[in-house]
Amino acid sequence: MEELTQINWALFAPIVVIQIILMITALVDCIRSDQTNGPKLVWIILILLSGMIGPILYFIFGRKR
Repeated sequence: MEELTQINWALFAPIVVIQIILMITALVDCIRSDQTNGPKLVWIILILLSGMIGPILYFIFGRKR
């Protein structure tokens, strides 16, 4: 429990907020889009389980626009 008090939350909190916003944005875009490059379910799982890399990969490779 002492490890949590030693974390510099001023540096850590913005990264977590950015990750959550990026994940939500990618999920909403994936669900609303009619077509994606590859199966939509695979992209949703990748977005949810891979942290910050999944949404970035979706926006680079997964969108069909």
